[in-house]
Amino acid sequence: MCGIVAYIGFRPALPILIDGLKKLEYRGYDSAGVSLLDSGKLKTEKAVGKIRELEKKLEQKNLEGFLGISHTRWATHGEPNEVNAHPQLSADGKIAVVHNGIIENYAILKKHLQAEGVQFTSDTDTEVVAHWISKFYNGDLGKAVLKALESIEGTFGLAVISADDPDILVGARRGSPLVLGVGENESFLASDVSAIVGHTQKIVYLEDNDVALIKREGFTVRNIKDKSVSREVQEIEATLEQSQKGDFPHFMLKEIFEQPEALRNCTRGRLLLGDGNAKLAGLDNSLKELRSIDRIIITACGTSYYSAMVGEYLIEEWAGIPVEVEYASEFRYRNPIIGSNTLVFTISQSGETADTLAALREAQHKGATVLSICNVVGSTIARASNGGVYLHAGPEIGVASTKAFNAQVTVLALIALLLGRQRRLSNAQGVEIAQAISELPSVVEKTLTLSDEILKIAKVYANHPNFLYLGRHYNYPVAMEGALKLKEISYIHAEGYPAAEMKHGPIALIDANMPVVIVAPKDALFDKVVSNAREIKARGGKLIVVASDDCSPLDEFADHIIRVPQTLNALMPVITSVPLQLLAYHIAVLRGNDVDQPRNLAKSVTVE
Repeated sequence: MCGIVAYIGFRPALPILIDGLKKLEYRGYDSAGVSLLDSGKLKTEKAVGKIRELEKKLEQKNLEGFLGISHTRWATHGEPNEVNAHPQLSADGKIAVVHNGIIENYAILKKHLQAEGVQFTSDTDTEVVAHWISKFYNGDLGKAVLKALESIEGTFGLAVISADDPDILVGARRGSPLVLGVGENESFLASDVSAIVGHTQKIVYLEDNDVALIKREGFTVRNIKDKSVSREVQEIEATLEQSQKGDFPHFMLKEIFEQPEALRNCTRGRLLLGDGNAKLAGLDNSLKELRSIDRIIITACGTSYYSAMVGEYLIEEWAGIPVEVEYASEFRYRNPIIGSNTLVFTISQSGETADTLAALREAQHKGATVLSICNVVGSTIARASNGGVYLHAGPEIGVASTKAFNAQVTVLALIALLLGRQRRLSNAQGVEIAQAISELPSVVEKTLTLSDEILKIAKVYANHPNFLYLGRHYNYPVAMEGALKLKEISYIHAEGYPAAEMKHGPIALIDANMPVVIVAPKDALFDKVVSNAREIKARGGKLIVVASDDCSPLDEFADHIIRVPQTLNALMPVITSVPLQLLAYHIAVLRGNDVDQPRNLAKSVTVE
């Protein structure tokens, strides 16, 4: 969601801050700002809109300094304008704060400060933080932040600087990600590793209730109770090239076409083809426990929820274990029944999704073992869980998830294979499944050659206001995910349904102006899906079908057929989802939308 970049060192801070903010643009934002310590004073510039608007304002200034903080804001408290943009300053202008998260007791603190005569200029909860820190400042910024946090409730990732304390940058986190980058006589602070890749490969992942006291020559970390804590410096593998578009016009298209390599990385070293099994190092400590589980709950949000639905079908079919898929945002607020043999999986691309993290903690509170499926190494969910599996799909910059979805489905297939071989799958069955999983990258490569054909279809329907997506069994979640992709980036209203449910209401919508996308590979339910398709054509609907190579019965009445290669029925979602990603992408581009940064959306949803 919002982005933080801060720097203290020997180089001019402003170029580093702006460069870092640009690398965080994918997270979604509506304003941006910077504060630098320049000639003993804090100098702040803010702008509404894209970072380029901030750059235009900065061109008229001559800001210099070697200590600074910066921010991209996604509005929560107060409308997006310059007054509400971050950084927020204390009343005397000597303390500047940038903040991700939500301060839950800000109204109480604000009332207390106003009673003391403090005048507020913004509608933000962050301004309360700046004034509250100033209230306790007595020459030591670190101690002031520690004291202030004793009474601040809610979630936060904070970066704080002071004109009167020029040799320190203070960072603090609770429930909102914050990483510390360690360089030679310089340090960086950011809400995402991608902001500081290219400057350092040495990273410290701050934990909840950590307060980092950062200086040019090094750092110390204390908890909110002012006790020293130790945090490991880690080497990261991310590269600057991974966060660049290359020859692609958009990150989303690049990431769609990266899927074959992402799936190779996802499965590399994890398939035991001869044994028909999977080896997942992150689950090694749980293998014995996995044999005794009799129920699985998978909790996730958004695209990850739809991959979890595919996982439900996979695990139940191959392993015979009952699976429930829950929206994390609902799971956390009810009283879920978790038995002694219940296993909980959380799925999150970023590993920072607030609702999913809260669901994880609720499950652990009830005594469950929680395993995670994440893409970002060192993320909060990955570190908080009892084990899990990384996707290794590489950075995903586009807000609308593509390669992470298919990597999640593939990891779930590996888990289902592992569980299945413990229970009901024979060696021969396991070998067939393992071989099919190993071939997924090459099958996706063949599917990607359909992009130009899909573009032609997109040109026909780009201006339609509504779409309906239908699928059955394994491809029902694919229909849901395809509708979500179209909504996210084209702003066209789209709904996904089980194909058989169409006649229980949605069929009333069918007419010549309603394009219907049916996901219909050749499987056990193919004939039934064909019957659903005939019902649509009988009512004048426009029919776009994603089908296997040999699905000839549809030729006589489908308006458009996108023929994809066939693999095992259970693995077809990895294939059938690709044309839906491309259809959404091409329609959004034809409509002139910002594909990588769709309106109102953020890549990592770190607030409730």
